[in-house]
Amino acid sequence: MRQIVLDTETTGINPKQGNRIIEIGCVELFERKLTGNNFHRYINPERDSEEGALAVHGLTTEFLRDKPRFHEVVEELREYIQGAEVIIHNAPFDLGFLNHEFNLLKLPPFDSHINGVIDTLVQAKEMRPGKRNSLDALCEHFGISNAHRKLHGALLDAELLADVYLAMTRGQNSLGMDIVIEESGSGIAMAEIALADVIVLRASETEEAEHIALLDGLDKAVKGTCVWRNPSL
Repeated sequence: MRQIVLDTETTGINPKQGNRIIEIGCVELFERKLTGNNFHRYINPERDSEEGALAVHGLTTEFLRDKPRFHEVVEELREYIQGAEVIIHNAPFDLGFLNHEFNLLKLPPFDSHINGVIDTLVQAKEMRPGKRNSLDALCEHFGISNAHRKLHGALLDAELLADVYLAMTRGQNSLGMDIVIEESGSGIAMAEIALADVIVLRASETEEAEHIALLDGLDKAVKGTCVWRNPSL
């Protein structure tokens, strides 16, 4: 399966108030492996960022002035994301901006080009109810280094989110039972970490025969049926 981990930076929090996308970062996963086929564009929004947003991403009007407009990158973006499952942290925010940008260009909505969306914020809240589930908090929880993340950046955040998503969902391709012990005010809490994939080695005919002979010996010793022949175990 082809998946795209996506993040955006914007001039503010509400596209209906004229705010625009200024950066798109995408990381490709294929069969849960990073491919290196990433997509990253800075975009000139043709307006200033709001003060709060600028403090988050640090992308100034001067820096963005010579960057392409959204209409100049949209076809590249459409081709890149076509048919992929898209992974986003707090998906309604990014999808709202992307659909707004596509609507301004009279194009079909962004989410009509993709094969579904996974919202990692929703997943994290289900896994860790009542806890902080920001990207930074999840990096800390799963032991993913984000020391180089001084400001938000779409590509950097997409790369971190890809690592977080794989850590959150690695039980999907592993049979390991995981145990990590966290100290809390009420005692010991159990959380999950994935162990290595289980390798199954089938017994040979000789080994099976030896096993049956051993069970026969145990039956004789207990003068009945030994516990190892109990089908409920």
